[in-house]
Amino acid sequence: MLLGFVRNRTSTIVVMYSLYLYFLGLSLRNTSKALDIFDDEKCSHIAIRNWIQRFGSCYIYKRKRVSAFIIDETIIQIGNNHYWIWICIEPIHKSVLGINISDERNMFVAENFIRSLVDKYGKHIVYTDGGTWYPQACTFLHLKHRLHSPLEKSLIERVM
Repeated sequence: MLLGFVRNRTSTIVVMYSLYLYFLGLSLRNTSKALDIFDDEKCSHIAIRNWIQRFGSCYIYKRKRVSAFIIDETIIQIGNNHYWIWICIEPIHKSVLGINISDERNMFVAENFIRSLVDKYGKHIVYTDGGTWYPQACTFLHLKHRLHSPLEKSLIERVM
C-alpha cells in the first residue's frame, strides 16, 4: 500500500502521475486532459484537486515559477506615523511574491527584502524604478538590476 491508499478506485500509478504533472506546473484541467492516455481510468480535475489536498503537502513542495522580480515601494500612513510598504510582483503571472513594511527606505531594507525573495524563489533579474538603494542592494546580492519599462511600472502601480 503506497501513501495510504485504501479502497481506491483509481490506480496508484495514475494518482502519482497526476500529482507529478500538477507539480510540474500543469493546471488541474490540463492534468486531467493529460491523463486521457489511461483509457480505462478517466479522472476529473476535482478528483486531482482532492488528491493534491490529500497527498500533495506531505510529499511534494510546489514553488511558484518566477521569471523576474518587479519591486517598488510607496509610503503609507498608519495613524500619525508614516511607513514604507515594499512590494514585489512576478510580471508574467502578475502575482504578488512578497510584501514588507518598514519605517525607513534605504539600501539595507531593500537588501533584506530582496534577500528574502531570493531565499524563497531563487535568483532572478530585479526590475525597479530609479531608487538609488536598489542597484546597491542588487550588487551586494550578485543580482542583475534593470530599470523597469512603462508596462512593468503600470503593473506594479496597479498592484499598489
